[in-house]
Amino acid sequence: MISLLPDHALFPLRRVGLDPVGELGHRRAQEPVSKIKLPLGVGVWLVTGYREAKAVLSKVDGFSNDFANLVGKAAGASAEENPGGLGFSDPPVHTRLRRILTPEFTMRRLNRLGPRIEAIVADQLDAMADAPEPVDLWQSFALPIPSLTICELLGVSYEDRADFQRLSTARFDLFGGANASLGAISESLTQLLEIVKHQRESPGDGLFGMLIKEHGHELTDRELAGIADGLLTGGLETTASMLALGAMVLLRHPEAAERMRRGDGGEDTVNRFVEELLRYLTVVQVAFPRFATEDMEIGGVTISAGDVVVVSLSGANRDGALGDDMEHFDATREPTSHLAFGYGIHRCIGAELARMELRIAYPALVRRFPNMRLAVPAEAVPFRPTSIVYGVDSLPVLLT
Repeated sequence: MISLLPDHALFPLRRVGLDPVGELGHRRAQEPVSKIKLPLGVGVWLVTGYREAKAVLSKVDGFSNDFANLVGKAAGASAEENPGGLGFSDPPVHTRLRRILTPEFTMRRLNRLGPRIEAIVADQLDAMADAPEPVDLWQSFALPIPSLTICELLGVSYEDRADFQRLSTARFDLFGGANASLGAISESLTQLLEIVKHQRESPGDGLFGMLIKEHGHELTDRELAGIADGLLTGGLETTASMLALGAMVLLRHPEAAERMRRGDGGEDTVNRFVEELLRYLTVVQVAFPRFATEDMEIGGVTISAGDVVVVSLSGANRDGALGDDMEHFDATREPTSHLAFGYGIHRCIGAELARMELRIAYPALVRRFPNMRLAVPAEAVPFRPTSIVYGVDSLPVLLT
């Protein structure tokens, strides 16, 4: 749906470097719930205010996230291409799937991955140290860490991780159009259904195997593939973008890198840095579109049944309602109740896993390479011009 918007309506997905375009802040100040003008009278509302965003994201009745809403709205979309999982489902399906998945994403369960993530990070840093300079931090550091972590979580071979990276990126890149994104979803699901088939025959020790052993009779193959697809795409591209863009923030704020390098403040320093980074960058720029199923009022604006509501997470996280000077990065800021992982029933279930990866990776990076710097002028870094998940296509750095 979003990929079909005309050029003038794509400003919520564009940035100037690391910052949202000025129009987003202007809209938030003037109209925190504003209408995006589209042809044919399609009702699309953009929510940029923090309080208004929480109101939409926390509202269960009156909105639908179901993929079926996109069928017919996006060229080539069909029910067969429904990726399933949590993002594109409503209660009671969403409630059942989340109940099954939530125990697997508690910190107690995730802590078992800690030593493995540390090893993955160390291996990537070793490989970077041995590589000729400049090193592409995106390819050598940002992408492999979440890719290998998620494959470890699922308990499947990560031999095909390059394909998953490609498919994950394709579905968030709007230049390919709606058909390209839907094609990436379909191809990913086909691969995952094969993995599900093998796991049914011989369940492993990872998430796939545990779900099959404990809930195999409750979950269809398509549901299992949808869950894995959501984890791969929701946890790969997003965390990779955070790792790359976060490294750029560290280069811009050497005092923050130095505090982390020296270990000043211990875990609190790292935690504050990561939470502020999540808020400031908000790499997932908009939440899944909500389809109004009834008339309602949000932020003093009447939204009609059938309208589409798009929440700008990057806009809401720069709102002064969160605190002072939200347009700027402050590594010492007291953690805020940001919306980087969403809010309400569709809040990212893998939020704590992402935090673990970031908390492990950043200190290791700055300690291993204290002299790291960009190998190109900052303005030459190739940011993605229009993408739901904001990021870079490469990040060349010098390490020595």
